[in-house]
Amino acid sequence: MDDNSQKRRRGTGGGAARRAERTQIRHEAARFIERRIPNLDILHPEAIEIIEANAETVLEEIGVVFSDNPEALARWRDAGADVQDDRVRLPKGLARELCKTAPARFTQHARNPERNVEVGGPNLVLAPVYGPPFVRDAAGGRRYATIADFRNFVRLAYMSKWLHHSGGTVCEPTDVPVHVRHLDMLHAHMTLSDKPFMGSVTEPSRAKDSVEMAGVLFGEDFVAQNTVMTSLVNINSPLTFDGTMMGALETYAAANQAAIVSPFIVGGAMSPVSVAGTLTQVLAEVMVGVGYSQLVRKGAPVIAGAFVTSIDMNSGAPTFGTPEAAQITFGMGQLARRLGLPYRSAGAFCGSKLPDAQAAYESANSLNVGLLSGVNFMLHAAGWLEGGLVSSYEKFVMDADQLGILHGLAGGVDVSENAQAMDAIREVGPGGHYLGCAHTQANFQTAFWRTGVFDYKPFETWAEEGARDTEALATAKVARMLSEYQAPALDQGVAEALDAYVARRKSEIPESFD
Repeated sequence: MDDNSQKRRRGTGGGAARRAERTQIRHEAARFIERRIPNLDILHPEAIEIIEANAETVLEEIGVVFSDNPEALARWRDAGADVQDDRVRLPKGLARELCKTAPARFTQHARNPERNVEVGGPNLVLAPVYGPPFVRDAAGGRRYATIADFRNFVRLAYMSKWLHHSGGTVCEPTDVPVHVRHLDMLHAHMTLSDKPFMGSVTEPSRAKDSVEMAGVLFGEDFVAQNTVMTSLVNINSPLTFDGTMMGALETYAAANQAAIVSPFIVGGAMSPVSVAGTLTQVLAEVMVGVGYSQLVRKGAPVIAGAFVTSIDMNSGAPTFGTPEAAQITFGMGQLARRLGLPYRSAGAFCGSKLPDAQAAYESANSLNVGLLSGVNFMLHAAGWLEGGLVSSYEKFVMDADQLGILHGLAGGVDVSENAQAMDAIREVGPGGHYLGCAHTQANFQTAFWRTGVFDYKPFETWAEEGARDTEALATAKVARMLSEYQAPALDQGVAEALDAYVARRKSEIPESFD
């Protein structure tokens, strides 16, 4: 990279970019949530002690597998673990001790500094759906996702007030070859949004490309000194760490970029059917994954993850919004806080095929559990449908609208002098009304959360306007947002350098089907 490009940072430099920024439409974006309410702790002290002790026993007696990764086995052997073939058994206390060097909170920088997020502590960062190979909208139904869909979802996340993060694989663009798909996805996040984003994990070289593209966007020196990406590293539960995911984790940890270390659990299939048994396994897996990131680089930012759902014992399909999944989400929040780690879990989960009542009920259950369990990074907060197989346009804007409620709940109850409203109570007195009083006139614009999707008009007006249900209202909202979209300003030199990087890497990467 030349000296001039090294000096560029955050992709906003240059007179042309500044002029464009002054003339473009600015979309209101809420700051990440800072909770002013307590977490809900459901595990009593004895339960915590039992689960933590059992997790240590699992690691010492049963161990975990690090497959196809001799370097990882060597690291664990040097750290004092018992390594036999690809099985790693950890003496009690080793994994927990390694976790201590991971930061309790960190900043992920966005190319627009106003969009930076703080992960950890009382904070909650909301990110959209991740990973579905299909998309759905009211007009086209269910179909394979394309790169055009991917870019549309990035645009919607950028324009959504209550989403703090652009996410990662908001859908899987199946019309782009697998071996270069990550380049187009990263390019979309970097150019169509100025919110923070996630890197690729599907192969270690793709994680390396992610770090290098971030260097083009932010400047290599800035990336070397700051965290600008988060990535999702899933563990192959039960108790297996494959070489592909760990290779990505190694790349990001070495570059001081954040990783979510997250078991992917369907209870009854990949973990025990009991809540305590699943918590034991999840804790063991998280401690090993986080500990390994610290063997690669002490102090590397990492998030303890827990993606847990139950299973329908009749069909074998995953279920969402269930009390058992809620108990695990709550419990893992307590265990993660005892490790001193940021926590990822929850989302707008549902098993429904449509953005209907089932989807709403299950999603509301999951979102509220996430808020109250102390989650710090919530992936899948908007757009999830059909057990994660589908990114839904309509549900995306419905969910994004509802996230405003989480912001309101997390703020707690204001008891300032203005909020006490004693002057209003005195002014109105017995039998009056508050619509015209001075306090209402001064506060009505900000007093209540306002939906951007739902219809609260009188029946007659609603009927005259077509008697639209929520899905129809969401369809109109999507169309309106996409028609009004304007890309955030980006330095022309940075944009050209990103284009050149993508073109070069596409010409270099050998064709692959995985």
